Amino acid sequence: MSQDSTTTPEDFRAGFAVFVGRPNVGKSTLTNALVGRKVAITSNRPQTTRHTIRGIVHRPDGQLVLVDTPGLHRPRTLLGQRLNDVVAETLGEVDVIGFCVPADQKVGPGDRYIAQQVVAAVGRTPVVAIVTKADLVPQERLMEQLLAVSELGREVVTAEREQREARRRRRDAASSGTARPARDGSQDDSAGWAHVIPVSAADGYQMAEVAQLLVSMMPVSPPLYPEGDLTDEPEVTMMAELVREAALEGVRDELPHSLAVVVDEVSEREGRSPENPMLDVHASLYVERPSQKAIVIGKRGARLREIGTRARGQIEALLGTRIYLDLHVKVAKEWQRDPKQLSKLGF
Repeated sequence: MSQDSTTTPEDFRAGFAVFVGRPNVGKSTLTNALVGRKVAITSNRPQTTRHTIRGIVHRPDGQLVLVDTPGLHRPRTLLGQRLNDVVAETLGEVDVIGFCVPADQKVGPGDRYIAQQVVAAVGRTPVVAIVTKADLVPQERLMEQLLAVSELGREVVTAEREQREARRRRRDAASSGTARPARDGSQDDSAGWAHVIPVSAADGYQMAEVAQLLVSMMPVSPPLYPEGDLTDEPEVTMMAELVREAALEGVRDELPHSLAVVVDEVSEREGRSPENPMLDVHASLYVERPSQKAIVIGKRGARLREIGTRARGQIEALLGTRIYLDLHVKVAKEWQRDPKQLSKLGF
């Protein structure tokens, strides 16, 4: 999987970084901007990302494998719990964690909940706080947000250390009958995030700096992926995601959580010359209720045709060949809460 180690510098670094945060804080947009190509779908709807996606950043001094995850949230369905489980599993497998908070929204309970989950789970893995969407606020507001995010880091890290110390003392007391004195962490200036950095994927602000920072925190290693690879995501999965992204545009709030896409079949069109190939792609869009099916199809099928046109262009750009895209909308009642349906839909 890696390149020939003789062609890379001795101090070359390579490893994995994961972006976590509330839904819709710009994790996928940041991933795409760093990679330089669309490897993760984006939408203004929460919970757009539903599985981990690896985007690969190649640099002369290192290789950065970015793992884009679903947004952490308090789960209300079996799907929501499984998405959170995906994030939790990923946290233990990376070299650095990027905790994303948007510049245009005040730090709130959702950010604190995720910060606490991350700090409790990571152990010694460094956490970098990344303030996204810096282009949306004036400089003064950005500075205020950086201070607020820094303070959040100090609070949650200090609280987690105190809880771990309390657990240690209880174990000592249970095993020996006496507990060692508590360690005084009141003057510990190391409590908090490893770094706090603002960024804007929209206008490129600090993108190079974020990449350099993350690479500097990777272990010394030969490249993990060949030069030119930008993702290890299977093409059929990316096709399904591009159809779902097209379907999410302009829909009602409740639909995004109820929409799943499965590519049923991909085949070469018979009778085409090698110079002018075409692929036939058949995909199914699953919703939970007949009323949602009507929303996706639209009046006289107009909306489904729009979805097909938008997705076809993205898929053709991905594959580099013309395609015929055949879409069907199906109802899978309450699939977000049905283990069998979730497995069928790839969750």
